[in-house]
Amino acid sequence: MKRAAHLASVELPLKGWQVVLTRPAGEASAWRSAIRALGGAPLSLPGMRLAAPADEALVVRQWQQALLARWVIFTSPIAVRFAAGLGGWSAAMHALAMGEATRRALARRGVEAVAPRRQDSEGLLALPALQQLAGQSVALVGGGDGRGLLRQQLQRRGARLSEVQVYRRLPPRLNRRHVAAVQGLSTAALLLLSSVEALTHLQAGLPEPVWQQLCQTQVIASSARVAAAAQAAGCRYLVSAGSALRADMLATAVGVARATAA
Repeated sequence: MKRAAHLASVELPLKGWQVVLTRPAGEASAWRSAIRALGGAPLSLPGMRLAAPADEALVVRQWQQALLARWVIFTSPIAVRFAAGLGGWSAAMHALAMGEATRRALARRGVEAVAPRRQDSEGLLALPALQQLAGQSVALVGGGDGRGLLRQQLQRRGARLSEVQVYRRLPPRLNRRHVAAVQGLSTAALLLLSSVEALTHLQAGLPEPVWQQLCQTQVIASSARVAAAAQAAGCRYLVSAGSALRADMLATAVGVARATAA
């Protein structure tokens, strides 16, 4: 019996754990499948929702101009998906990706891009291509996703910066079903958090007692910055995964589950 339990913990390391996903609605299916494959029970608690631009005609014009830039920077796979829907897609663009998942999303659409090993703004800014930018045009393609450092440094280096917000990030529509799901969490629950914005939306959208209950779960944060924001919001049990990649977040979750069982 003990051997069977040990094998189950190795092969299904998240068995008995609820894993709360805060990714936008419609963007979490691959995560749910991966969690189930590890034996966990995924629970969707979207920290935001995504929407097309309010003025799509304007964004199409901005996108067409962005394709002429010396460098086109994509901030996420979601930005790639929404930009591809605007038409005029060019495999010849000079693309840079915020991370490996974004690079792969571009590759699936025939665009070769460079991504930094460190998958954040600092890593991107360290790329050789972005060191000497005086007079060069750089287009930042995303959803207005708080890349303040990136904008500041690109402009400081002399880039002629333009931005194309190909989608909008809006507060989630949380309802009684979401509240009840949080209230029903067991003590063996993990909260995956990859965005300060999602954290802010959840704290504002959930009743205070429910938010406090959510904060008692073990938080797997994508970065030290997200972990610090979660701690400031009242979360007590925190660990940083080092990146927002699904593999890294789930590997960290498995590590926490195993350490708890030890």
